[in-house]
Amino acid sequence: MDKYITTALILYLIVVFSGYYLEYLNLSHLKIFGSIIPASFEGYVDQALLNKTRDYVVENTKFGIISSIFHNIILLLFLFGSLLNIYNSWIVSLKLPFILSGMVFFLLLLYVETLLTIPFNLYHTFKIENKYGFTTMTFKLWLTDFIKSLIISTILVSIITSAGLAIIQGSPDLWWFWVWCLFLGFSVIIMYIFPYVIEPLFNKFTPIEEETLQKGIQILMQKVGIQVKRVLKMDASKRTKHTNAYFTGIGRVKRIVLYDTLLEKLNSNEILATLAHEAGHWKKRHLLKHLIVSEFIAFISMYVAFKVLQGENLNHLFHIKEGTFFTKIIVLGFIGAIVSFPFKPVFNYFSRRHEIEADRFSCELTDNSQDMTTALVKLSKDNLSNLCPHPLYVKFYYSHPPVLDRIKKMSVVGGRSPVISYP
Repeated sequence: MDKYITTALILYLIVVFSGYYLEYLNLSHLKIFGSIIPASFEGYVDQALLNKTRDYVVENTKFGIISSIFHNIILLLFLFGSLLNIYNSWIVSLKLPFILSGMVFFLLLLYVETLLTIPFNLYHTFKIENKYGFTTMTFKLWLTDFIKSLIISTILVSIITSAGLAIIQGSPDLWWFWVWCLFLGFSVIIMYIFPYVIEPLFNKFTPIEEETLQKGIQILMQKVGIQVKRVLKMDASKRTKHTNAYFTGIGRVKRIVLYDTLLEKLNSNEILATLAHEAGHWKKRHLLKHLIVSEFIAFISMYVAFKVLQGENLNHLFHIKEGTFFTKIIVLGFIGAIVSFPFKPVFNYFSRRHEIEADRFSCELTDNSQDMTTALVKLSKDNLSNLCPHPLYVKFYYSHPPVLDRIKKMSVVGGRSPVISYP
């Protein structure tokens, strides 16, 4: 093993074990502070629930580490144990055309990765989530979801891979720009069709039955210039007891989706506050800013990839015999995972800041901070969220601020009674 491979391996292991160390810090922090009931949660949680939350976080963390160790071992064996060489040589021996060869290369890797995740997915769904009262899914439904997801992934990967490789083959000097355009266009199309084509394959969407709530939502959204096309209830409860709500649609016309589990656990004012938070993201143009930054990074990354993929340096680095364009992409992806790790805190910092801005917007729009606060308390309680994550862990992995930080910042906003009240 030469110095370049050794360096790449050491850097990757540093990244991996840094992640494990952060998990250790987080669990240690939970052990010290996890039994203390925060003032804002008094009356909502007791010691038994805090213990259950701690156990849930610990079990999920340990499971995640075991899963990560397994997949990292497979990855390192694939890259450093000659498996990539063997696999690539077999693909080359098929003597397929460039585009078809690439589709086979990446689809088979997708299928192998999917198969390897099955035991972990099953254990997490039917053991851990079931143990803590979240799973409502049957094995039959899980299997149906799995098959549907695999078919959809096959179709999407085939489309994007074949189109991308066709561009690379047809425009060898400028493919990086056209592939970037392809990914951008593909992302926008998926954002548009996902709620109307893909989501209905998995869930049933029906108009919410509470007319007063629907009217309240429409009035609230009109205040920020959002035209509500439909307010729908999704039958999430057939899979899980976790809660969520989200907007879909491009521009001012939105479709609002509420999990049926959310409708059961929050009152109308709390739901309005939650949706006002989502409206804040739109009003503050957070999604647009995120898209612009992401696409700028993708643009630069694509150009760097174009330069790095020229020649055979990546194949030589890992001693790949009969190296192909596809093996270079695999190696580049491995290196990219190392390079991107230090930037996680930067991206998550801006994401957390956007969440705080959306919280503040919700309080100002509803003229009331209490409803958003109680909504966060209930959702955190019901989802067994970690109330005291380690600050360093938050910097690396939290796209949302810890719930206690959000409540603390909202407390300074204050507010009067809600604009729209219900008995």
